[in-house]
Amino acid sequence: MIIDTHVHIGGEAVGFHMNEDMVIEAMEKYGIDFSIVSNGDAGEADHQQKVLPEHLQVSQEDALLRTIQFARKFPDKIGAAPWVKPLTQGMTKEFEEMVYANRDIIYAIKLHPFHSNVSPTDERVLPYIELAEKIQVPVVSHTGGCETADPEHLYEAAQLFPNVSFVMVHMGLGTDNKKALELLGKADNLYGDTTWVPMGTTIEAIKRYGSERMMFGSDMPIDGVDTYLHNPKGDRSMYQDYFHELPKLISAKAYDDLMYQNAVRVFKLDKLNL
Repeated sequence: MIIDTHVHIGGEAVGFHMNEDMVIEAMEKYGIDFSIVSNGDAGEADHQQKVLPEHLQVSQEDALLRTIQFARKFPDKIGAAPWVKPLTQGMTKEFEEMVYANRDIIYAIKLHPFHSNVSPTDERVLPYIELAEKIQVPVVSHTGGCETADPEHLYEAAQLFPNVSFVMVHMGLGTDNKKALELLGKADNLYGDTTWVPMGTTIEAIKRYGSERMMFGSDMPIDGVDTYLHNPKGDRSMYQDYFHELPKLISAKAYDDLMYQNAVRVFKLDKLNL
C-alpha cells in the first residue's frame, strides 16, 4: 500500500499545471492508494516571493471548495488539506465554518511559508494552527527556499503546540537536509516527508529515530502525470528509488511505516477501508 501525503491541484498563477484528472490518472498508473491534496491556487506570492496581483489571487475559501469537491467525488482516494492564506486574508469565519462542515474529509492544514512569505510562528498563522489543534489534524508545511520557510520555524511552532503534529515537507528544500534531520530528534510531534528528499536522508532518519518519523510525499503531479517516473526532461525520478530500491535496504516494517502506516496514524486515516 502507498499513501502519498503531499499531492496538489491548481497553482496556475505561479506556473504550475496540476489538476484532478492528472492526480487520479497518476494514482491509478503508479498504484497509489490514497492522496492528501492541497490546492496551489491559494498561493499568495510568486517564486520571487512577490505578492501576486489581485486578479491572480484565489481566496482560500474558493481554493478549499475545489479541494472539497475533489475529495467528495473520490472519498476513498482523496483527502483534503486546506491551503491557507495568512498574508493576504488571514483566518475568516467562512473558512473556519467550511473546515468544520467538511471535517470528515479534511486530514490536515497546509501552510506554505515560501508562497506566503510568512513564518509558521507568525501571529497571522497561529489561528490556523489553533484550528488544527481544535479539529485534531496535523499541520503540513513547506520547508526550504527562504528564511520564513526555514525548518527551524516549524520546530518552534511544534514547541508552541505540543498537541499538534507538524510535518516538515521537503526537509528543507534545496539543502543537504542536515538541519531538518537534527530537528526531528528534538520534538516528538515533528515529522518529515520524502518530497524531493534523497533516499539516503530518509534512511538516515530511520537509523537515528526509528521508522515512525518519516512518511511518503511527492508533490505529484508537479512534473506531470509521470512525476513518479521522470521529470519533464525525461530524467529518472528519485521516487523510483523509493519504490524499487529502498525495500531492499530497510526492513519490511520500516518500509510499510514510511509508505503508509505513519500516514494512517498521523493523519488519522484508520476510518478508511484502505
